[in-house]
Amino acid sequence: MDYPSIILYLLQGTGKAIQVFALTLLFSVPLGMLVAQLRMMKNPLIQLPVRLYLLVMRGTPLLLQLVFFMYFPPFVLGISVDRFFAAILTFSLNYAAYFAEIFRGGIESIPVGQSEAAQVLGFSRWKTFRLIILPQVIKRILPASANECMTLVKDTALAQVIGVAELFRASNNVMSREFSVIPIVIAGLFYLAMNGVVASVFSRAEKKMSYYRS
Repeated sequence: MDYPSIILYLLQGTGKAIQVFALTLLFSVPLGMLVAQLRMMKNPLIQLPVRLYLLVMRGTPLLLQLVFFMYFPPFVLGISVDRFFAAILTFSLNYAAYFAEIFRGGIESIPVGQSEAAQVLGFSRWKTFRLIILPQVIKRILPASANECMTLVKDTALAQVIGVAELFRASNNVMSREFSVIPIVIAGLFYLAMNGVVASVFSRAEKKMSYYRS
């Protein structure tokens, strides 16, 4: 078994998995913030579609959503979709729903009295949010956000179901060719290493945010 070639091939798949991870965070976090703000509005005309979106994204399997966004446009609408684009779109919409609820929970956990006190002191709404509310929200949502990011690292393996050549698909290809489970073991170590980096980043962030007291 040519281990250097296998590891190189798996590293290429790892690179694709990292792309899926990074692009998903890039799009899902801002979208999640927007959805959280819309979710907290009192207008039922806004809340109803937002609640429906959250229910669908969190209530159906990510695997099913990947298949839907990959095959619904070409088969029903006659529009071809790039596999990688379909994966990023699906992951972003799915994880935005989870991040939205994390953000909403963090914002609503801050006592209203803090905002009222800031207004009495002459703070604008933006300044109150940026200097008083946001640091506390970030501190409170870090553990849940870390869990979501670590889950996302593992969920990138699901992209292989629509033909995206990420790490898990690469390891399956090698395993089928070499008739050995070693490629799967190596892939597992790669996933573990990526999640180790994610855990380390969030751990450092939590230490820095410990300055702020809820």
